[in-house]
Amino acid sequence: MNWIYVLDDAALLEGRMVPAYPIGVNVLLARVEGVVFAVSGRCAHMACPLFTGKLDGYTITCPCHDWQYDVRTGKFLDAPEIGLTNYSTKSEDGKVFVSLK
Repeated sequence: MNWIYVLDDAALLEGRMVPAYPIGVNVLLARVEGVVFAVSGRCAHMACPLFTGKLDGYTITCPCHDWQYDVRTGKFLDAPEIGLTNYSTKSEDGKVFVSLK
């Protein structure tokens, strides 16, 4: 995998989301139960920015039309065939990395 640095591990607090743009790709990072997840940063419905939405447990709610996604998989909760791109993450030496492949 090709790992790209996105932020310092300490910058992403538990239960929070932050946007990142590794090589120009809009990615949403979220930490839930100590694990960092990464999905595409725009809603599949109308491309609203998800980082301004709400994170409740593993569920991201879009701020525009309340579409909900599982941050672990990127799947839309009402229709799993719709979803966000899910990216692999790793933490190493106090830094968070994402693989866009």
